Amino acid sequence: MHHVLEDLVSMTRALGEPGADYVILGEGNTSASAGDGTFLVKGSGVQLREAGTDSFVRVDARPILAALDGPELDDVAIGALLRAATVEGSRSPSIETFLHALCLDLDGIRFVGHTHPTAALALLCGRRSRELFAGALFPDQVVVLGTTFAYVPYADPGLPLARAVRQALQETRSPERPAPRIVLMENHGVLALGASPREVLAATAMLVKYCRVLAGTFAAGGPRLLDPAQVERIDRRPDELARRRRLS
Repeated sequence: MHHVLEDLVSMTRALGEPGADYVILGEGNTSASAGDGTFLVKGSGVQLREAGTDSFVRVDARPILAALDGPELDDVAIGALLRAATVEGSRSPSIETFLHALCLDLDGIRFVGHTHPTAALALLCGRRSRELFAGALFPDQVVVLGTTFAYVPYADPGLPLARAVRQALQETRSPERPAPRIVLMENHGVLALGASPREVLAATAMLVKYCRVLAGTFAAGGPRLLDPAQVERIDRRPDELARRRRLS
């Protein structure tokens, strides 16, 4: 547990670095699986760049996941549920605890980073955002992020958003494809999923590069997406698979 917490703190601080422009003030939250049915999630009000070992609470995943299939809950009931599910820690769990429980329950996912990069929000707040994120622009995007994003229409943060993310993941995943590395939330922000902090940081950085490149294409007539056959080739090339393993 101790090394998981240390890794989570390091990842959280890296995501909160001001120069990266992923978050400002109290934006964003992070989490990590403890491997025993519980997980660590950032407490409310903590700035990512200032995170320490006391900035996280340990939460029982079972009641949180069960709430996804339960009745609608008002703000008071949600607060009570989050407090009851807290196993360790004095802070209040983030309202996005439901979102983190859902993502950490996916095969192979042990760390989650939720950020609000300016470069991404500039597109996710646009009228054509779903269309703009419908393909791949360059090979390294495919190597690091895979062949597709999960796209989520705007939903109220907390339980409604977690349910919307679950729906998007169900639509994106297949027996042949693992969970996407990036979940895009309309008018809100980005989720980066990984087996390690390194994967979360790499996915976040590559997504931000994608957004900057995409925005830049409009000065040259708009984006020219890679053909699906080209994307499939990149995703399955032995040398690119080896590079993907090294990056992770």
